[in-house]
Amino acid sequence: MSPSILPFLYLSNDEGVSMHLMDNFLIYYLQRFDKYCFDVVLHGKHYTIGTGEPLFRVIFHKDIPKKELLTSTSLSLGEAFMRGDLEIEGDLFTVLECLLEQVDQFSLDRSAVNSLLYPSEDKTTQREEVCSHYDLGNDFYKLWLDPTLSYSCAYFKHDDDTLEEAQKNKVHYILSKLHLEKGQSLLDIGCGWGYLLIEAAQKYGVKGYGCTLSHEQWAMGQERIKALGLEDQVHIDLLDYRDLPKKDIKFDRVVSVGMLEHVGRSQFERYMNVVDKVMKDGGLFLLHYIDGRDEQNSNPWMRKYIFPGGTLPTIYEIVELAYKGPFQLLDAESLRRHYYKTLSCWYHNFQKVRAQVAADKGEEFVRMWDLYLCGCAVAFYIGYIDVHQLLFTKGTNNDLPMTRWY
Repeated sequence: MSPSILPFLYLSNDEGVSMHLMDNFLIYYLQRFDKYCFDVVLHGKHYTIGTGEPLFRVIFHKDIPKKELLTSTSLSLGEAFMRGDLEIEGDLFTVLECLLEQVDQFSLDRSAVNSLLYPSEDKTTQREEVCSHYDLGNDFYKLWLDPTLSYSCAYFKHDDDTLEEAQKNKVHYILSKLHLEKGQSLLDIGCGWGYLLIEAAQKYGVKGYGCTLSHEQWAMGQERIKALGLEDQVHIDLLDYRDLPKKDIKFDRVVSVGMLEHVGRSQFERYMNVVDKVMKDGGLFLLHYIDGRDEQNSNPWMRKYIFPGGTLPTIYEIVELAYKGPFQLLDAESLRRHYYKTLSCWYHNFQKVRAQVAADKGEEFVRMWDLYLCGCAVAFYIGYIDVHQLLFTKGTNNDLPMTRWY
């Protein structure tokens, strides 16, 4: 046997005893993540993966079957963490950073998880998928979001901005990019709890219209509008975006924040066509969305537990579709580091109310949300995913300022 192969077949436990890696497939499998050093405890035995000083310790209370590991690394390890079969000694962010920087070592049998990666994209299914996440309850989101209830990337203009300040910055930044004028009409596709539309109506005197599939968001949006006396200026419907053309309304401006990720890859072109149909010529369209680096759907855990049906577009897919239609790109801006900071704020806020949420929803739920919030923060931090704001005109518009006005 070639000596170069030997390091991959043996490692030592804490007692200095050589162990044949194939004696336990889990230990053998984890050896592929040896870019960073960490300890593993399994069946009471201690092992070290990689070389150097261990950064953290992973304790397995139960083995993970070979079939599950080879089917999906993210799903098998994620579910083990949720159940408490996998415990972390150390910083969760560090653990996830070390793993996600080696995501090319993850296993994924697409045929085995096909229904998770490629679900139906019909209206009924997508409504159920959206509601499964956003209808967890307004009281739940109030615990750890800022008072505006903005559930998307904030914009930190200053290092010491609070989360609430940064979320307000984001909304005003978007409204500024849209170059709004009094009396114009603004459509918000996937408007959430309605904060952006309300700000636009109050600050710019526009007429706002929004749509959402979440009943919880819609209900609170109605409360906010009524409380501010804006019933004649802002309207929100519980409506699928595909039904917007039936309203037979043309808008001066269209905005969509964190919505595109929910429509499904086969629906991206239809989504852009809907925007085209409901916009006036020369209008402005701001699209704010999370994007991936390739066109592969590849995170079964996220799709099963957090965002069923969620798909991250690539920036080149969207720009290509825009130019197949009447849209012209004015500007593209990455807010990746802003989303890392936003998610870090959410994660720390969630930790403050973790015990309260666990008492209501159970320990498995809070461990799932720990993994979701911290994992997404890591993904943005290392550049595994990004978030962009794309600003388009519908057709040519020569009336806008020649330089950035925002």
